[in-house]
Amino acid sequence: MYSFRLVYIFSYNLFQFCGHTWILANNIARFFTFGQDALADTFYSVGFAMSLCQLLSILEIFHIADGIEKARLLPRFIQVIEKNILLIMVIMLEEIQSKPVVCVQFFLWNILDLLRYPHELLCVMERPSVAMLWSRYSLWIPLYILSVIIEGVIIYEALPYLEPSVPHLPSLLLLYLLLLAVGGSVTVWQLLKERKHHLEKRYKSKKKK
Repeated sequence: MYSFRLVYIFSYNLFQFCGHTWILANNIARFFTFGQDALADTFYSVGFAMSLCQLLSILEIFHIADGIEKARLLPRFIQVIEKNILLIMVIMLEEIQSKPVVCVQFFLWNILDLLRYPHELLCVMERPSVAMLWSRYSLWIPLYILSVIIEGVIIYEALPYLEPSVPHLPSLLLLYLLLLAVGGSVTVWQLLKERKHHLEKRYKSKKKK
């Protein structure tokens, strides 16, 4: 019999995987149908689904804290918070919702999550794959660094729209850019340690066989 916790975490990861698969397929289909015009209304087409997936990702902090998911808390906390902060800013500023850089960021977020959630599903079923482990870390980390850079670009492009309404907010966002760089560096460092741990664990299990 499967425990409730196991069924829950499997269902959660499956939901996130299906959600991001739908968003990515929608973006690709629209791009091939409408060309570059599809970039302008990406947020209007998939914004709700992306917001739902990112809002639910807050649960992952509690999953790790409660021991349901075995992962490092700090990098996941940074990833969840930075994504939701950017998403809130995009929702509040209609002027940047149609910018192509937002579409690129959504595309990267989907790729990152589609590399991560299948690995999590296999780990829940206790059938880890070497290929998924490699893509989860070796391929995921450089894409994550790129997404952090693009997030900085989006915030920089949003500054002119914030200055008239909230005078002190641009200064806070510039400070947030610094924190974003520090948080991204810490996340990469922690994930490299996590990757080393998983590889050593897999090597030891093979050696015992």
